[in-house]
Parts: sequence; structure tokens; C-alpha cells
Amino acid sequence: MAVKTKGLVPRLWRRIKRVLIVLFLLHFVYILILKWVDPPITLTQLGSLIRGDGLKRDYVDLEDISPNAKLAFMAAEDQKFPDHNGFDWKSIGKAMDYNKRNPNKVRGASTISQQVAKNVFLWQGRSTFRKGLETYFTFMIELIWSKQRILEMYMNVSETGKGIFGIEAAAQTMFKKPAKKLTRREAALIACSLPNPKLYTVNPLSRYVAEKYWRVLRGMNNLENDPDIQMLLEVN
Repeated sequence: MAVKTKGLVPRLWRRIKRVLIVLFLLHFVYILILKWVDPPITLTQLGSLIRGDGLKRDYVDLEDISPNAKLAFMAAEDQKFPDHNGFDWKSIGKAMDYNKRNPNKVRGASTISQQVAKNVFLWQGRSTFRKGLETYFTFMIELIWSKQRILEMYMNVSETGKGIFGIEAAAQTMFKKPAKKLTRREAALIACSLPNPKLYTVNPLSRYVAEKYWRVLRGMNNLENDPDIQMLLEVN
């Protein structure tokens, strides 16, 4: 019996390694495919359907999104997006210090890349395990995708309202126009809702969006002439 038990552990470990290798290859291929192909559905979108919130989305290419919208999303969510490797370590450090002092008011510091990793490959939540996976997928998409593709994916899969996903669906639902024709004001309003679009609504205008709107506009003004930002705005 001792001999059988002794041999069982190496066999079990070999099987686990095979499973891990297969899983790595599968998700690597999926990440590679998504460099050019839009995801059929995400866990967050599936959850919206299951809850009965519906699913409105319409993936569009980056060149079919108004420069105003691209600028607004970066100004609202990640002003250092063109320059970092997926992680804004300075902001993460500040958020950790803040959360230690204010345990009841958790502040995040996720970059656009991290949010794409979460929205495309994972589920919503704050567990350590999910955060670890988010870190891994963030590293992978920064390695395999371009900044343009990451921004394009972010603007297509982000929840922008109850059952609404992406900038195109938001523009059509809220302003009855395509994302390509969004004005500076309209783009900023949509971007303001991103932290929690079900609570921070554009129609009707929530207090949070109304207050954050001016900060986002200032951020857009400050970022607009940055050469690295301009490269993302002028994609065609």
C-alpha cells in the first residue's frame, strides 16, 4: 500500500501539469485570436442576460469611434494609458495607502488594460484569486496586443448602462447617434458613468456624473496635445 501511495503523487502531479499546459495553450490561443476578432460574449455580458437586464452592444473599429470619446475614456479612467505597461504602480500605491486609512471606502487604481483583462476574460469581484488572474491577463494582453487594440476592446466591452455595453450602444441609446459623431460633451458624460453605469446614469443625469463631468473635461483639455495620446486619437 505504501508503494502505491508513493507512486500516486508523481502520477497525479504529471496529470495536473498536463492540464495546466493545455489550459495555458487554450487561453494563449484565445488571447491571440482576440487580437483581431471580437469576443463572442463575456461573463459580465452573460450575467446581464441571466439577470434580465438584456444585452445591447455593437462592436465597432477604433476608427469608427469619435476622438472625443477616446480622449474622454482615457481622461476619466487612465490618463497614463499610452505610457505604462499595464500597471500604474504609483496610483496603485496611493490607492493601497488610502484603503488602509479608509477601510470602508475602497478606492481602485485599475488601468484600462487591467479593466480589459477583467471585462474580457474574467468576472466582476474583488477576491485575491480574481485579482491574481487579472494581473496575469493584463501582462499577456500588453505583451500580445497593441495599445490601439486594448483601447478598442475597452471601448467595446465596457458596461455603459443597464444592459448596455460599449461606446456604440451607449451613443445610440443615449444620444441617438453613432459613436463616431459623439461631441465632446456627450463623450465626457458617458465616460463619467464608467465606474458604475447602473448607478451613475447619464439619462437621467445623476449627481455623480454631473459633478465629475467638469473634472473629465479638464482632463481632456490637459491630455489632448500629448503626442502619445494623439497617436491613439488619430487612428484611421
